[in-house]
Amino acid sequence: MRIAFIGLGVMGRSMALNLIKGGFEVRGFARSKDKAVKLEALGIPMTLSLSQAVSEAECVITMVGGPRDVEDLYFRHEGILNSAAKGALLIDMTSSSPDLARRIHAEAQQRGLEALDAPVSGGDKGARAGTLSIFAGGDQKTFDRALPVFKAMGRDIILEGPSGAGQSTKLANQIMVAGSLAGMCEGFAFAKSQGLDLQKVFDSVRRGAAASASLELYGERIIAGDDQPGGALSYLVKDLRCAAGALEGSGLDLNVAAAVLKNYATMQDEGDGALGTQALTWFYEKHRKQN
Repeated sequence: MRIAFIGLGVMGRSMALNLIKGGFEVRGFARSKDKAVKLEALGIPMTLSLSQAVSEAECVITMVGGPRDVEDLYFRHEGILNSAAKGALLIDMTSSSPDLARRIHAEAQQRGLEALDAPVSGGDKGARAGTLSIFAGGDQKTFDRALPVFKAMGRDIILEGPSGAGQSTKLANQIMVAGSLAGMCEGFAFAKSQGLDLQKVFDSVRRGAAASASLELYGERIIAGDDQPGGALSYLVKDLRCAAGALEGSGLDLNVAAAVLKNYATMQDEGDGALGTQALTWFYEKHRKQN
């Protein structure tokens, strides 16, 4: 299967390389020649033409920043929907909006295309290892067609329901992650304030009730004072805002998610949006000193 992969950032480049290792013919797209040269050096064939990459592909995968990027790529004049060959499989793996996923699916059907929303979880480590969790939304037949592609990038691959269900599941995941992540960061901030040895605290709690994927992914980074991203906190802000948007009019009030969003949004407003989500650990100390 010929695949056009659009969005070769920290996650996307590893996903594309795993597809190539899995025997797929992959071509990437980059707006700049310099970026294309760097990605080709990693082993990903590139093109500077979006319409060319898409028109020659049997499958188009997008893994970009957020809903605005997705909407632009799919609906612009020379974008994916206007350039894809009839019968092509379109897979958006960006964490985005359920409503936008449904729009893409409906438009694809009218054009003789197939579409899935399939956001992922697992971070940069999961992308490199090919162990991502993949939450798909769409038709069973289309999902079955995409399954070999998904298996090259992930291991827990589930069709959650109709179009948009993949994005809704990812937002549920992010709400769960937000609470777990904030609790972990607050625990380390508390331990530090008490003069505890953070390595000993980590070793003591990692096998008990405090155990979590967040702790395993970020505990050692926090101990080392490493605030660089496995996942930038700006993306979690984007996802939690998408979740808040999806809740509008429902009457459901998620207090913990709202509090976490407020803290991360403050960090982003202060210029720290590119830091890793574990940087919340130092947010409390910073604001205690300011107050």
